[in-house]
Amino acid sequence: MKRTAPGEKAPDRLPVSDQEGLAQALRNSELRYRRLFESARAGILILNAETGSISDVSPYLLDMLGYSREEFVGKKLWEIDAFKDIKAGRKSFLALLRKEFIRYENLPLKSKDGHLVQVEFVGNVYLVGDEKVIQCNIRDISADERIQRHLEHLTALVEIDRAINFSFDLNLSLTTLLTHVIVQLGVDAADVLLFNPRSRTLEFVVGRGFHTKAIEHARQSLGEGYAGRAAQDRHIVHIPDLAKEHDHFLRKMLLSGENFASYHGVPLIAKGQVVGVLEVFHRTRLVRDEEWINFLNALAAQAAIAIDNVTLFDNLQRSNTELFQAYDATIEGWARALELRDNETEGHTQRVAVLTVKLARLFGLSDAELVQVRWGALLHDIGKMGIPDEILFKREVLTEAEWGVMKKHTVFAYEMLSPIRYLRSALDIPYAHHEKWDGTGYPLGLKGEQIPLVARIFAVVDVWDALRSDRLYRTSWSVEKVRKHLRSLAGTHFDPHVLKVCLASDVLRD
Repeated sequence: MKRTAPGEKAPDRLPVSDQEGLAQALRNSELRYRRLFESARAGILILNAETGSISDVSPYLLDMLGYSREEFVGKKLWEIDAFKDIKAGRKSFLALLRKEFIRYENLPLKSKDGHLVQVEFVGNVYLVGDEKVIQCNIRDISADERIQRHLEHLTALVEIDRAINFSFDLNLSLTTLLTHVIVQLGVDAADVLLFNPRSRTLEFVVGRGFHTKAIEHARQSLGEGYAGRAAQDRHIVHIPDLAKEHDHFLRKMLLSGENFASYHGVPLIAKGQVVGVLEVFHRTRLVRDEEWINFLNALAAQAAIAIDNVTLFDNLQRSNTELFQAYDATIEGWARALELRDNETEGHTQRVAVLTVKLARLFGLSDAELVQVRWGALLHDIGKMGIPDEILFKREVLTEAEWGVMKKHTVFAYEMLSPIRYLRSALDIPYAHHEKWDGTGYPLGLKGEQIPLVARIFAVVDVWDALRSDRLYRTSWSVEKVRKHLRSLAGTHFDPHVLKVCLASDVLRD
């Protein structure tokens, strides 16, 4: 560039090359500005500070509110339909003219389709060269609210899921669910009707938010009333204005005492089967959006899972109970079959089973263990089914060989019962009740605490009942005589501690 000599007048214009460079720099700057403006993920308005007219609007704001550019540009802030509060628009503009910074943390703007969008509105005055402009930044906080709402919904679903998974109490699970239904959906009352497949009716199981108890008597046939329709057709039934409807059930049961204005009934479907209906009631008529309906469906799905889980658990419990009863009846049948071979010991098996369970409870055995104790006691002589009648019923003293066969009944019991898995824990008594504390018993010659505890307890009971019962070859002994005899065998036949506990109890008293 040419320098100006001292006293020489500076040129009026920049050289052409410099002017073109500056113009290009301005064009580049404007292009960058336009790109940033149009790609901004926020609503931006540029206003003329002199007239208040909008000179530019970001595409993001137009998408947010659903308006066209022509509906904004050239108009004043308070002339645009989006600003529901016209006074706030005028007031904001005047404040900005006074060079005041303004901010509205929660300003409702009206979208083109009529719904309100909650925004944060921030405005300020800037100088762009010699021109004063107003820039308004508008952020959609309804999106933040939606995120927060989604988080609350997810939290609610997690809490409901936890209630379902950690409890098989249907009332508790559904009460937790209905609490979230009322809070998260903003309804006034809700209930769950359970489908009874036998009667094909929907019956009240739990409800929240009702002023009266009329709903507790709810019982609707499939296909009848709103709930019956929802269950039969398998889709949501929505009644926006109950005053215009004529559902006999609802008018009779609810409308007179509850003043409900609108209704939703959602079928509860688990594994392809209708298990009930979730009903929600409103005392005001409100328009519900798609998000609300989706969450209602999500809650209904949770209710269906809760009902299905409890139903499965109840069915499993019922099956287990029936199976247990079948096992028990089978075992008692085996015991009776054994007693039929020997009228002399009739009733002995049942008596020793009862006494053994009572005494085993004194030693701290659990309920599950006591079941096995009872079964073992009932089956204590099951091995005698394998002993020939001529030996089992012989009146004379058995020979050594015959006695050897008789002793095998404990081994026969083991061989009969050990293949049956559910009876393996009951084997201790049938297999070891003839073992003696001093090691002289059979079949293994176990000594002391090598002998299972339940077998040591049963040994006392077995001798007690045998001596207290009449036999063909003798009459029953008195209580005191039996107790004295048992004491004489402490440390040889019986475990001294077990015998002491048994005799000290009220079980062996008569």
